[in-house]
Formats: sequence, C-alpha cells, structure tokens
Amino acid sequence: MNPEYVIALTDPQATLAVAGGKGASLARLSTAGLPVPGGFHVTTAAYRQFVAENDLQPRILVALELVDASQPATLEAASRTIQALFAQARIPAAIAGAIAHAYADLPGDEPAVAVRSSATAEDLPDLSFAGQQETYLNVRGAAAVLDAVKRCWASLWTARAIGYRAQHSIDQGAVSLAVVVQLLVPAEAAGVLFTANPITGARDQAMLTATWGLGEAIVGGLVTPDTLTVDKATGQVLARETGDKQVMTVRVEGGTEEQPVPEPLRRAPVLDDPAAAELVRLSVQIEHLYGIPMDIEWTLADGQFAIVQARPITALPEPEAPPPTEWKLPDPKGQYLRASVVELLPDPLTPLFATLGRTAINAGTQRLGAELAGSKDGWPDETVVTINDYAYYSARFTPRQMLGLLTTMPVAMPRMMRRAETRWRDEVHPHYVETIQRWQAGPLNELPATDILTGVRQLADASFDVYALYQSALFPNANLSEMLFTGVPRP
Repeated sequence: MNPEYVIALTDPQATLAVAGGKGASLARLSTAGLPVPGGFHVTTAAYRQFVAENDLQPRILVALELVDASQPATLEAASRTIQALFAQARIPAAIAGAIAHAYADLPGDEPAVAVRSSATAEDLPDLSFAGQQETYLNVRGAAAVLDAVKRCWASLWTARAIGYRAQHSIDQGAVSLAVVVQLLVPAEAAGVLFTANPITGARDQAMLTATWGLGEAIVGGLVTPDTLTVDKATGQVLARETGDKQVMTVRVEGGTEEQPVPEPLRRAPVLDDPAAAELVRLSVQIEHLYGIPMDIEWTLADGQFAIVQARPITALPEPEAPPPTEWKLPDPKGQYLRASVVELLPDPLTPLFATLGRTAINAGTQRLGAELAGSKDGWPDETVVTINDYAYYSARFTPRQMLGLLTTMPVAMPRMMRRAETRWRDEVHPHYVETIQRWQAGPLNELPATDILTGVRQLADASFDVYALYQSALFPNANLSEMLFTGVPRP
C-alpha cells in the first residue's frame, strides 16, 4: 500500500488536508470506536498527482476565468469544460496500482463499496458543502472503483461546487479532493440525525429521519421519511410522524436505483422506540467527541447501526426560551389587557420596538387621550407597557381621571370627530409627507439618529390620527392604507 496515495481509514495521517472533510471525520469516528464501515482513503496527493501528470491545472484555471457566481450559465460552461478534461485524462499507474491493492485487501471477493468524494473545503464548522460532490454506491471490482474515483475527482468541478466556492470566496486553485472507499452496508433502512432540534434549536433533543433502503432517497429529497424527535437524556420519543414512504434506493447490478416501497412498508414505522433510543445514544457519543451539535448520516442492517458520515450543523437557531412562569406586573394593583393596537403585536417585542416603538405609541395615545380628557393629566402617561416582553394595555385610571373622562368625553368626542378630517388634511398629512420626502432625499444611514428618532415618533403620531379617523363615524367605510398614503377619501 503506497502511503502517499492510499492510507487506511484509521490512519493518523487522515487529516483535513490529506483525507478531506468527510474522510477526516470518518477516521476520527472510527478511531473513537464508533461503528464506521471499514475502508481506505485515496488521498489528496493522488488527486494532485493525477492533475499534474495530465497537465490539468492550467486548463482548469483558464476555464474558471469567466465564471460569475451570479450567472449560472458561466458555472455550467466551466464545469462542462473541466469535466471533459477529467474524462479524457488517465490515472497514473502508481496511483491505480495503490488503489487496486487497497481494494483487494478488503474482505470478500470483489466486495461492494461506496466511493465518496471528500474535499478539503468540506464539512467545516461554518460551511458544510453538503451535496456538492458525488458519491457512488454499490461499486464492485477494481476497474469500477478506479472509474468511480476519477468521477469523484471530476465532481470537485460541478457547477454547483464551483458556484458555492465562488460565493464563499474560497480559492478555486487551492482546493483538492480525497476519496473515501468503504464497504457498502446492505442497508435495510437509513436516514439523517441532528443532535439538536434544527427547528426549535433545543440542544436537549435529537431529530432524526428514517426511510427504507439506502439513504440516497432522503439525501436527494425523493421520499417523505419518518421524522422522530427524541429526548437525548432519556431516549424517550417525544414526537413521531410516520411518512408515506413511496420510493426507496436499492442496490442493483452496477449501482443503485429508486424502486417503489412495498405497500406493507409504505406507512410502517422504520424505527421502533428502542431502536430510535439506541441511535440517539450513538449520536450523543459523536456529539461529545466533537463538542458541537452534529448532522449524522446512518444506516441499519441486521439490527446494527453504522455511521457513514458526521459533520457539524452549520445553521442552527438559538434555543427557544422556556415560557415564563412568573408574570410580574409593573403595578401590582394595575389592570392590563390585550386589545386594539396591542392585538397586532402577538410576539414578544424586540428591544428596539420596546423602546422606540412603544414610546411613539404612548405619545400618540396620550395626545388623543388628553384631547378626550380635556387635559394631559386626565390620561395615563403610559398606555402600552411590557410584561415579560409582551405588549399590554394598561387600563388603570385613577378615580379622578375616570370622573374627568366621563365629564369631558360627551363634549370632546363630537368635537374631535368634526375636526378630524380638516386636521388630517391640513396639518398631519402634509407633515407626514414632508418627513417621508426628507428621508427619501438621501441615504437613510447618513441621517442623524435624532432626526430618525423624531421622524419615527412623528409618523407613529400621524398613524394615530388615521386610526382616529378610521374609527370615526364620519368615515365608516374609510380605507386605512388609502388614508395614510394618499389622503382622506371623500365621504
């Protein structure tokens, strides 16, 4: 076995630079005693030697010169050119001999293997490159393995992979590819497991998908799998959705194909609760090994799980905060309710809105309330408050304020309604338009912060005039957005 071109799956040399992201991860898992199918690495040195002996690198770089990540046609054109170069190139004898020798050392007579691409820019903590390069399953015989290795090398230059690297500013000339050759698990079932809930972000839950046959149907999005949510500490299945699994990936002569799932299995659960708990136990070991939440591909054959890939989860939401158990009121004797404008704020307020937005709302309601009450003291300073970050209306009025409202409202309300249209048309709306025009005159980020804050409060104040008009009996059919942007429609 030539150590430069081929190394054992568990060889300490199987680092990212030598074995690529997938290969390095599989080596780490196998060395830790996790159930990883046996095999070997075709190193990045083999890829570089193949490229050098066929003089491919200069022609690859020329093909990439016109690539524009925003123009798919340029990616496809570059990929076609490079793929043709690889198809015509020959694997050097030393490399072909090392691969054939390593394959012959695997147990069995021409065993079925999986030939997997493993790029040096792959399965990183912040970039997964999932699905960018190719995998070939159920490959038998040394000649077929060599052909699959060369096709894996060429898949470093798919349009998708070229575009992904361009978008993330990865040097196209510096990347290379290793290949992992592993014994193929004759999987009865397979799937993907996340060691944190990818929907809620909960780190104490695992979420897994499962389907019949090999895992390519799930990875390729061809099947609706079972989905289970499992408590990582206890192994208890918290939620289960059994999918209607219509297709499955199966082994056939020379590769794989999708076939219909037998009718009795379509709606049958792939994993029972004990099996799901066992798989999650393995996943917790993997997470502890890496120290971060992981995305794991698994298979099941003869009641035994195998891990065929593990990479960091690159996009995981922050865990949802537990619901509050204590609701401390701003005023223990206050009365708070959710109504009117507050009903349009169903979620917790952001810090910005809780300060700026709430202040603007309170200023507008206080002005309208002061007109109804006949004085500023006749209306609470804060109408909208926050409790556990949720907006609430404060309905606590002092006895003096209630008496004042009952005395002044019968007179103030008709007066406000009579002058509402004139005030909007002659005072508020022109000011509203002037603020918008001033903001549109130049880049918003160049405006002084004080101007923005003042403008937001003015616009919020204007919106309350619209709201008052909308509620007014003078305009029972008024359209709120029409009034806000074009002026008051005629009754």
